Amino acid sequence: MDNRDSISETGESNLATRRRVLMLGAVTASTIVSVRPALAQSAASVLNCDIPVPGPHGSGMHIDAYGKLVPRNTPGSFPKSGQRFTGEEVKAALRGRSLPGTSYNQSQAYVNYIRRLQSGQSGFTCFASLQMAR
Repeated sequence: MDNRDSISETGESNLATRRRVLMLGAVTASTIVSVRPALAQSAASVLNCDIPVPGPHGSGMHIDAYGKLVPRNTPGSFPKSGQRFTGEEVKAALRGRSLPGTSYNQSQAYVNYIRRLQSGQSGFTCFASLQMAR
């Protein structure tokens, strides 16, 4: 009997065990190859998602310095931005840059608004994805 193809206590030959390990390795390798592009694709989609400031729930409202929705004409508040900010723009703003087309104080108010988004509000999923991507 050849030593390399001896029968183990469970009745399996070493050759059969080796084949099974090699097949498992091949399956694992193909899984890794297919998951990496998916992760890269999801990271890119996070940067391309957008966040309206304010969302539809805040139409007709202004945003104060703390990011809260307040009635129009509230002193120190800012009108809606009129644009949707991409995940990439928001990510840069969270790191200290201003959102495009805004003053420093206006950008800070909008970033505070974005930080206060809750589940169910427009833009929340995008912001939550940005938090996970860090």
